[in-house]
Amino acid sequence: MYLELAILAVFAFNYSLIAGRVERSMISGPMVFVVVGFILGPSAFGWLGNELGNSAMRVFADLTLAVVLFCDASNSNLSILKQHINIPTRMLLYGLPGAIGLGFIAGYLLFPNLSIFELAALATMLAATDAALGKAVVSSPVVPAKIREGLNIESGLNDGICVPILFVFLALAAGSIAEGQVSHLAMTYLAEELGIGLAVGLSASFIASKLIRYSYKKNWITEAWSQNIVLSLALCCFAISQQLEGSGYIAAFSGGLLFGYLMKDVKHKLILPTEGIGEILALLTWMLFGAIVIGNAIETFTWTMLLYALLSLTVVRMIPIFISLGRRGENVPSRLFLGWFGPRGLASIVFVIIMLDRDLPGGDFIAMTVICTVFISLIAHGASANILAKWISTRVK
Repeated sequence: MYLELAILAVFAFNYSLIAGRVERSMISGPMVFVVVGFILGPSAFGWLGNELGNSAMRVFADLTLAVVLFCDASNSNLSILKQHINIPTRMLLYGLPGAIGLGFIAGYLLFPNLSIFELAALATMLAATDAALGKAVVSSPVVPAKIREGLNIESGLNDGICVPILFVFLALAAGSIAEGQVSHLAMTYLAEELGIGLAVGLSASFIASKLIRYSYKKNWITEAWSQNIVLSLALCCFAISQQLEGSGYIAAFSGGLLFGYLMKDVKHKLILPTEGIGEILALLTWMLFGAIVIGNAIETFTWTMLLYALLSLTVVRMIPIFISLGRRGENVPSRLFLGWFGPRGLASIVFVIIMLDRDLPGGDFIAMTVICTVFISLIAHGASANILAKWISTRVK
């Protein structure tokens, strides 16, 4: 255990020294960490991943998503968002269901071994995009602000929206509910996930902002402890909501939005330390992904999995997004860009772990398909981020 901890710490330290140089290249941080994780994992040197399993991946991925979602939401420019709120709204209301529908159709044609509800669950797992993996784009100053904010809001909310949908399909696939109960169960899940998540995130951030300002006024907060405020609040939003059976992702993101608005005069100072922690957590998660998951999965990928992965990352995602933004008046380059940058990552990995606990007949096959898609997305979106960011900066104002 200590050897694995030492490996993670040493590599994180060394990467910190060259992170800026890597980020300006076609190689992304997640790509580096996955490759290193694979090399150091059981498939090669065997130094990493021997004592860690799915539970460790779930913890790392959940904590990472909570921190990244809170920080990204806090950094949102609400004035820009108000002017272009239709972009993420249409992507979520029309693009997300469209992606699930097309993903289901593609799976139906390629995977006759899976049941109808297993196919629906697979499509839902891969409809959620990854805020952490898309950070290179949503934080790039050369990408037009309305596109950055649109992608940020979409990726921050779509995984939380997908959770109740996924739970319904998993319950149907496992035969634990009757088909006649679907509508009631879906609405119940959706109301609980969204309602509890929003209530926890907004109330926690509102109370926290009042307490922070009062404590600053009384000079009770030290310089050192001020760096722990955002991290603690992000984890509070996530964990409390999860405990109450709401969406921790919705809670973290909505809490971050309100926190950024209420603390806008000092938010950058408060958020910066936690952003660094989020970056480290994300990259260590990708290293574990390379060691634990890719090493075991890469030999089991089939041509149908690869084809489904490519379709999922292109037409399944891009066509619904392209169509959903047509009436919004966005030009073709912006619609293509918004459609392409829907990377699959940590949320999909968490969904796989949740699905594997249900012991579905096609569970292992679904897991390998999702892992294959995430792996290709990691490479394709990481390599294209800087190139396409410069491209879109000259075509959208």
